[in-house]
Amino acid sequence: MVDKIRVEVAYALPEKQKIIALDVEEGSTVRDAVMMSNMNAFFPEVELSTAKLGIFGKSIRNPESQVLKAGERVEIYRELKIDPKQARANRAAKAAK
Repeated sequence: MVDKIRVEVAYALPEKQKIIALDVEEGSTVRDAVMMSNMNAFFPEVELSTAKLGIFGKSIRNPESQVLKAGERVEIYRELKIDPKQARANRAAKAAK
């Protein structure tokens, strides 16, 4: 019998968020959990097979091989609309006016 562990998969927009609890087989990877979450049912614009992922706010370099531990929360990251350095420069320029 294969043991199961409980994990969560989360995705958020500024106005809406969703956290899905899943029971996955021990040895499942970060990407496996995201694909099992069916997050596309709530956010069809998200490409689950290529999205950047993390666990508790820490980005994962290789989600296809990172094995999950019980209780972890996998986060699906959105693409940045603007480079953070450029955003800071824009705010600084606006504040200087």
